[in-house]
Amino acid sequence: MALLAPVSIVPSALVAVVVITAPAWACLLCFTTYSERLRICQIFVGMEEPALEKCEDAFTATFKGLRDMEINYDERGRLHDIFTQMTHSLQETAAAQNSYEEAFRAAAEAMKEDIAQLKEAPDCIPPCGRQEVSRRFRCRGCYSTLCNLPLDCPVQDVKVIRGDQAMFFCNVNFELPKEITYSWKFVGGGLRTQDQTYFRELPEARGNVARIRPAQPKHRGTFSCEIVHEERPLARLYFFLNVTGPPPRGETELQVSFREVVRWAPRETEMIEPWRPSLGELLASPGALTPSNLCLLAASAAFLSASLILFGW
Repeated sequence: MALLAPVSIVPSALVAVVVITAPAWACLLCFTTYSERLRICQIFVGMEEPALEKCEDAFTATFKGLRDMEINYDERGRLHDIFTQMTHSLQETAAAQNSYEEAFRAAAEAMKEDIAQLKEAPDCIPPCGRQEVSRRFRCRGCYSTLCNLPLDCPVQDVKVIRGDQAMFFCNVNFELPKEITYSWKFVGGGLRTQDQTYFRELPEARGNVARIRPAQPKHRGTFSCEIVHEERPLARLYFFLNVTGPPPRGETELQVSFREVVRWAPRETEMIEPWRPSLGELLASPGALTPSNLCLLAASAAFLSASLILFGW
């Protein structure tokens, strides 16, 4: 008797039923179809209704232990393949006229062992962020879940002396996808907030590190960095900049007045810039050794080595 072809997805209508009823054999229902399960019992006991119903009940009851199973979301394809192999194996066992009770028990035990071998999803890392790497698939309902953490991270305080440079590192402590972008915003006036309606874009700032130099009282406020993957925000970081200290030594009252007049001149953007570190800054600053900067260091070292060899000749 021909074996059934593997199925690729669970029909959407079936998923809707699962979400509502959440039966005890949810994992079985997520990764097999009713026609597959029915066909297995038909091979075991034939087409007679009482025997067929008893076989179906035994099939579902044997897989009760998989009701509350959670797996790494990225492993759901592997689990689907495992269930497909199981249905083929049960059909072969049924064709050999073996007992379905024993066959179902052996299949359920083997399934538990296979699931235990799947790669586990890493734990969520607080306090914030959309952590796709920690996404889990739940058999009770056939749906996936993310960490119950806010998108907005707590505001970090950054304090600098007037005239010094202020630096912001847009880094998170969980794994990020490879293709990400960073966008920066600012709200001045000394406002400490996470309300995005107050912020304005800073198009000149790009990458995960930005700086302001020299820092002035007008820069006192909140800077925001948003990490985006495929147009979906993964995290928003906030930095409240507090600029302290008196005016530089030797600055006269006339110079102060002149600067206030100059401030009225139209400006395109806030004076925030992407960080292009020197070699000393790159080695001394935490969070500076990004993949792109590591490539830059490697290229510089290779160029220096080649230059020394040529000079030696």
